Amino acid sequence: MKKYLPLKCIIVAVISIFFLHPFLYSKTNLILQDDPAPPSKPVRLVFIHHSTGGNWLADSWGGLGKALKQNNYYVSDVCYGWGQNSIGDRTDIGNWWEWFRDSVNSPAYLNDLYHLDAMDGSYGNYERLANNPDPQGENVIVMFKSCFPNSRILGNPGDPVPAIADNPMKGESAGSDTYTVANAKGIYIDLLEYFKTKLDKLFIVITAPPLIDPTYGNNARALNNWLVNNWLKNYPHNNVFVFDFFNCLTSNGGSADVNDLNQESGNHHRWWKAAIQHIVSTNNNFEAYPSGDDHPNATGNAKTTGEYLPLLNVAYNRWLSTKPTSIDDGNAEVTEPIFSISPVPVKDISVLGYELPGTSFLNIEIYNSLGIKFYNFSTNNLPTKGSLDLNLSSFNNGKYFIKISTKWGIYIVPVMVLK
Repeated sequence: MKKYLPLKCIIVAVISIFFLHPFLYSKTNLILQDDPAPPSKPVRLVFIHHSTGGNWLADSWGGLGKALKQNNYYVSDVCYGWGQNSIGDRTDIGNWWEWFRDSVNSPAYLNDLYHLDAMDGSYGNYERLANNPDPQGENVIVMFKSCFPNSRILGNPGDPVPAIADNPMKGESAGSDTYTVANAKGIYIDLLEYFKTKLDKLFIVITAPPLIDPTYGNNARALNNWLVNNWLKNYPHNNVFVFDFFNCLTSNGGSADVNDLNQESGNHHRWWKAAIQHIVSTNNNFEAYPSGDDHPNATGNAKTTGEYLPLLNVAYNRWLSTKPTSIDDGNAEVTEPIFSISPVPVKDISVLGYELPGTSFLNIEIYNSLGIKFYNFSTNNLPTKGSLDLNLSSFNNGKYFIKISTKWGIYIVPVMVLK
């Protein structure tokens, strides 16, 4: 099958390689043309949390619920006591295996979670959108967060990660000696086995807040840096994102009652100068906003709210651009999309060849060296193998990025035009 795509923009870009190696830009920190704008229509979101999450949501403490409403998210949440087997009581890192990977119980937990429409309110109510945008549907975004005891993490950052079958942290609560950096990594790695089967959902991991006691701070920092920078390196989909709540709460504006939101220095995870910034410029791995105990105070929560919302929007827009439109039919022999460009260099007509693991939508965009989008083309139900003709006859000599989105992720094909 061939389709003719008239491309009329004239642009100059930066990299020249003719054959695609699958650079997967579905990571936490970088993607071409990220978009921090909120959804244009209301989106259902559910938040699994403990006490610090309830504080964060509450209008009287953290303001997250109100900010989510202002960004067009219809929010529900679960806390202590919720669900079958009171699974809401168990929101520590080891418990996430129960939520998502326990073959006996997790299907029931998740079915209830996806269909939930309720405010918990145990730690204060929050503003919600007035109407559920999809009463017969499901929550499409799942945020989940552990409480500060999960920052008491033992072991060494470089310890080998055990296979999940041998991981003693499964189902264990914080405070257990099984809570090591390596075991926690193993839990998170195994969660991806579920997440990759649910590309119609967006999963947001919120890191646990820091403790006042700095004893375990280095390990907590190492785990959270790994989550942000390494966990998703080889994960080829856009339906998982990490927000480093821990990092945001480890610097302030001079005191616990003054935050450093929008300041150049400090520790941040935010949208900054048109890009995602994860920065640690203050050498501090403990709670900078104590409220009398390890719960962050309202000033710290206001900082995390301000930094989180643009990143949630970025994560949502990434996911939306590659959300599957139909179930993978699995007919193709390949397990990852394969793309190629010919001839090389391109003079007028470039042929984009492809092989896919199944049928998919396809979106093609062209960018300049600054990541500014100049062209967009979309089609649905692309066959598993074929080619597309790209008319580059109006392009000046130069180097270009062709960004290809399918339901398996986002791929970049660098191409040279030489006439």
